[in-house]
Amino acid sequence: MTPKGTNAPVREQFSWAMFDVANSGYTTVVLTTIFNAYFVAGIAADLGSGTATFLWTLTVAIANGIVLFSGPVVGAIADQRANKKTFLMFSAAGCVLMTTLLGFIGEGGVALAMLLAIGATVMFATGENLISSFLPEICDSDRMGRLSGYGWGLGYFGGLLTLAGCLAYISYAEGQGQEAQQYIPVTLWITAAVFAVAALPTFIWLRERAVAQPRDPAAGSYVAAAFSEVRRTLSQAREFQDLFRFLGVLVIFQSGVATVIVVAAIYAQEVLAFTSQQLIIMVMVVNVTAAVGALAMGHIQDRFGSRKALSLALSMWVLAIVAILISDSAANIWIAANLIGLAMGSSQAAGRALIGHFTPLNRTGEFFGLWGLAARLAAILGPASYGLISYLSGGNQQLAILSTLVFFVAGLIGLTTIDEQRGKKAAQQG
Repeated sequence: MTPKGTNAPVREQFSWAMFDVANSGYTTVVLTTIFNAYFVAGIAADLGSGTATFLWTLTVAIANGIVLFSGPVVGAIADQRANKKTFLMFSAAGCVLMTTLLGFIGEGGVALAMLLAIGATVMFATGENLISSFLPEICDSDRMGRLSGYGWGLGYFGGLLTLAGCLAYISYAEGQGQEAQQYIPVTLWITAAVFAVAALPTFIWLRERAVAQPRDPAAGSYVAAAFSEVRRTLSQAREFQDLFRFLGVLVIFQSGVATVIVVAAIYAQEVLAFTSQQLIIMVMVVNVTAAVGALAMGHIQDRFGSRKALSLALSMWVLAIVAILISDSAANIWIAANLIGLAMGSSQAAGRALIGHFTPLNRTGEFFGLWGLAARLAAILGPASYGLISYLSGGNQQLAILSTLVFFVAGLIGLTTIDEQRGKKAAQQG
């Protein structure tokens, strides 16, 4: 970790956080609110709600399965060559390009939509891993929680900004008598444009501080050497026992988070009959509460510890899911939605900071690649379990949402096995 008292300039820390602003628009519009619901109700509508929901969760699972294997290797290569920023630039450009192309897919284009969504999500997730790996380089351990929280908080406002632009256009388009297949493509192009513009400060001001590591010629190519490095890391599970324990716990509770991100709009559309505008307004409000949760949790974890802060966040998740299951009015749904916002912002900020505390400074790309691996595995298990339950039950979304409650309760129990101080000490020694 960065030595105590060592911090990058404020402008550079801000430019790092701006990448969260950039990629949050993709998460919010494509994975959470607009395109996922359009895929189920528009592109794949002829297949039925249960099958369409399963195909969307399968799309997300395949994308995350690819990153599950590529993330640690990309991180290790980036560490060896000291060019995380270059990899980050390629991932951002790929996500922007494929999000733009998604706008040209019409009803019935299920296979092509799935293919492009997989590609865009792979690029998005790769960039998420890489930008997070800069955190221990630009901030000392005493401020890591706050900076991670600021990044998530700004990111939620970025998602809010993107959604606001999309809502304004949808309102205009519907006023002109346009249908979803006419205005949804424009929302994807708005998302791609916001991503490209918001990421510019990152590539202008964020510095590459890593130093290229010598590679044994006998190790073969960079990819072979990276696999070797990842295998070496996995063999050190005992040395970094709290890191690896937390990665296991993260897979569990993040499965619930990933499920809510991917299917919340589908649930609201299919169970509660929300319109596109109602979905966008609800997610905009959730983004505000998520930003508040991320910013507040950043200060809480720096004062009381990341593990305690994360326990609080997971407790809020449990309350939020219970509130959804017992809600019988629109007012109760709004209360549950805001609980989800607070919990989401809090858990994501605390989780990333805890990984940062457990990471040796000279191996940030590699270790955050493992963090990405755990997050991607969760993004497979959570949505896939939801989609499978929905498919087998003939589209029973309420039965499927029960799986998320199990994930959060199990994660809360697993978190009690983590010793934060021991994990920090291991990172310093490593």
